[in-house]
Amino acid sequence: MERVKVYDDKGMPAKTGIGIFARVFMEKFPLLPVEEEGRLHDAAIRENFIERIFTLRRWREIRSMKSGRGALVDFHTRHKYLLLSHSTKLYQVMGKLVAGQKNMAVQELRSQYEEWLMEALKLKATPKKNVNVLQHMMGYFREQLSADEKKELLEIMPLIVPVTLIGHYVRKYDQPYLKQQVYLNPHPLELQLRNHV
Repeated sequence: MERVKVYDDKGMPAKTGIGIFARVFMEKFPLLPVEEEGRLHDAAIRENFIERIFTLRRWREIRSMKSGRGALVDFHTRHKYLLLSHSTKLYQVMGKLVAGQKNMAVQELRSQYEEWLMEALKLKATPKKNVNVLQHMMGYFREQLSADEKKELLEIMPLIVPVTLIGHYVRKYDQPYLKQQVYLNPHPLELQLRNHV
């Protein structure tokens, strides 16, 4: 949103700027995912944007149910690896918020959580962070996978390959904790976003 030509009082364009509508929109709705159309041609930026949209939708469903802290704990648990792929630090801070704020009003707790959720997802999910997540998930199959299968998961390849393999092992070995992890399916598979990352 920063690459809009904005003109000063003398009619000279600044190198970058935010258009009036975009600025007001982002001020009014600071947590909504916003991205310039041209930047969405970059596969990683596009996947991150769509991932934020679908995560926000899931979050808003939880909020609309007016459910208690248990729903927040469940949401945080299901999004563990997705959050870790973006920010270990914010995942841990959010975990402390979820676990330790018994005195905080539920509305205040949800607002703070939503702010940190969207802040975490704005951060880039790097190959290093994704490898860390995949290694954590591999730990659930320590007994079942051979050395070659473990090696195969960590080879350099498009992210969709090891994620698909982990998903296969989750179903094959009926791993209940990983079945609920949003990281494996953060958005509809039909979008094929991870095929390009």
